Amino acid sequence: MRAQKSILLVTVDCLRADHVGFMGYDHPTTPFLDSLAAESFVIPNAVVAGVPTYYSLPAILASRIPLALGRDIIGLGPSEPTLASILKDAGYSTAAFGAGNPYLSARFGYEQGFDTFRDFLQADAIDIGTENPIQPREGLASRINRWLQAARPSMGPLGKLYDELYFEYCQRITPLPESLDALRRFPAADLIVDHACDWLASIGDSPFFLWLHLMDPHSPYYPKDAAVSMLRKSPVTPRRARYLNSFWNRSDIGSRRLQRDRDEIVALYDAGIRWVDEQMKRLTESLRRSNRWDDCILALTADHGEEFLEHGGRYHPPSQLHEELIHVPLLLRLPASRKQEQHPSPFSLMNLGPTLLEAAGLPVSSQLQGRSYLEQMRRGEAFDTAAISECVAGCTNPFHPEGRMGSRILAVREARYKLVIHFDPATEKFYDLDADPGEQSPLSEVPKPVQRRLLEVARDHLRRSRQRDERMRVRARLREVQLEWARSLT
Repeated sequence: MRAQKSILLVTVDCLRADHVGFMGYDHPTTPFLDSLAAESFVIPNAVVAGVPTYYSLPAILASRIPLALGRDIIGLGPSEPTLASILKDAGYSTAAFGAGNPYLSARFGYEQGFDTFRDFLQADAIDIGTENPIQPREGLASRINRWLQAARPSMGPLGKLYDELYFEYCQRITPLPESLDALRRFPAADLIVDHACDWLASIGDSPFFLWLHLMDPHSPYYPKDAAVSMLRKSPVTPRRARYLNSFWNRSDIGSRRLQRDRDEIVALYDAGIRWVDEQMKRLTESLRRSNRWDDCILALTADHGEEFLEHGGRYHPPSQLHEELIHVPLLLRLPASRKQEQHPSPFSLMNLGPTLLEAAGLPVSSQLQGRSYLEQMRRGEAFDTAAISECVAGCTNPFHPEGRMGSRILAVREARYKLVIHFDPATEKFYDLDADPGEQSPLSEVPKPVQRRLLEVARDHLRRSRQRDERMRVRARLREVQLEWARSLT
């Protein structure tokens, strides 16, 4: 057995905790990972530090509070210590392969510390919102429709009829691809695993840190045909899949109408998870064949979850911190470790990096804000702190700096109780997750000790957020200015 343990970190975009088998889901989305869970630590209440990706990943890779450099700073700071940089300095070969998420690009500092970094982005791919609205071919009809859309606010009751006719018109006149593959927006997990396997074969016996970010469950939901067939008997036609995604993306209808197609949308989402599971099996088999699996630490988790109308919303915009968005799976497989049932106390993913470093036998840098909970996991003991999640309301496209300056939303999560604070307008909501796991009824009366305890955790978090590394903040702002200047010259 090698003296140094390698680390494989897999983050799956939009993967909810309650949609994987090893967390109790009753659909076969993760048969391989379920089998792996039998020899791994499964953390029942892993909680992301922020939603969406650009507030979540700094905590996972750099073990720091998402907004610690200020709301106007997105991504990792220049030369900020990360798992990759720490492990590279320790002699590890390092690589990252990400399936086209532009918020995890070199622009935001994510290439730091990696010998090999592939984000599979086109030069002009800067938007990762929901599916682009379908646009008709240019011509007289298009010009008429643009005129009608401009007049839509004055149509009164006829406006809804126009919306329906326009939606169906777009569906019919847009050319239809022959397969789901042609509709997919992001590289599928098999391509990412192909590159990962090639890289692993190129590094010899060097200990490695490999980070994969997979996008298969992300909207628009266009899974591989093979994954669909693994979960259901009948295939999904490209026409039906496109219709479902377009309907689900409509902003002109309410949740009651959207509910009619929810199950089919969730089925497409689940098929994306199933394909991740299949590719994790393939990657693990490759590691076994090369005799590297017995020396490999595996951590599989998510950057955030996904909403399917539980609170009337869709996708994962930075506007709420409900459980379907912040509660994610965390499977941690350690070589030669015995499985231990885990305590249901929450575990913040800000502590994942330090835990992985200790598991690999490496010192945990004092520059990381999280801490290792490896010994608590090995003994099945409670994690002794609440988990905190945060975001900036309305920051749906951080490529525009002016969109980053909304008000903070903060959630404090204990095993039973949860506090959600909106700072503008100022509101506090407490939930009893034992009695109300769906967060449908905020508590009207909160036990004083609970209220005091959660509010004090929130205050302490805000104080820590203000203790900024000003040098790194200035360097991050300078990087942003340089990028904007270079773009203005092109």
